[in-house]
Amino acid sequence: MRIRQIVFATHDLAAGRAALAQLLDLPSPFRDPGVAEFGLDNAVFCFGDQFIEVVSPTQDGTACGRHLQRHGDSGYMLLLQTDDLGRDQARLASLGVRSIWQASHPDIIAMHLHPKDMGAAIVSLDQPKPPTAWRWGGPDWQVQPGDAGQQRVRGIGLQSAQPQALAERWAQVLGLAAPVAQGSGWRLALQGGWVDVQPSADGREGITAYALAVADVDAVLARARRAGLLGSDGQLRLMGTQLLIESLVAAG
Repeated sequence: MRIRQIVFATHDLAAGRAALAQLLDLPSPFRDPGVAEFGLDNAVFCFGDQFIEVVSPTQDGTACGRHLQRHGDSGYMLLLQTDDLGRDQARLASLGVRSIWQASHPDIIAMHLHPKDMGAAIVSLDQPKPPTAWRWGGPDWQVQPGDAGQQRVRGIGLQSAQPQALAERWAQVLGLAAPVAQGSGWRLALQGGWVDVQPSADGREGITAYALAVADVDAVLARARRAGLLGSDGQLRLMGTQLLIESLVAAG
């Protein structure tokens, strides 16, 4: 299991898209017409060989719209790349985990897991063919040259009133090793990344943070400061979500 795409939900797609592109100095995004099936519009940015998506509802009664009503602008979804979706589907069936959407194309197969069976987020399991492909990034995506092409999504932060139980559930559903205690929370290891689950201060579950390894930390923080995205506590927040920024050197 490897993080391949993270998703923000926002009320204002144009503003969210512009703020993200400016903060991370990203190339022009891909607009996926396929998300109209879910009553959404989107922007998908290439980040290394991973992707950062921003979605916003275009009609009433969508799952994204209900999420925004409950949480406001926030982290919304995680797409994990797997090397054997058939194996995963057998495990999910044995656990009674439901699917809310499935797709099958020559270059990718995918399924979205029911959030009530998973907890905290919508999770998609995707098997691209070949593994370096990624249909959801558009037909023309390519890794940026130089250090920008080495940037990556390192991890995702979740919160829950019962963090250990949520971490153990994610490990079970995703076929991962048991979570390890880390500080006040629990960490799950992914290929080249991680999922952290922390106690919730308000009792709600959801995505609280994305961790990014960037080519130039100082430049990102300078742009965040100019855009007013750095709080008095020093935290960088975008679309209701904390961004944990580290250098490529520190990430290893």
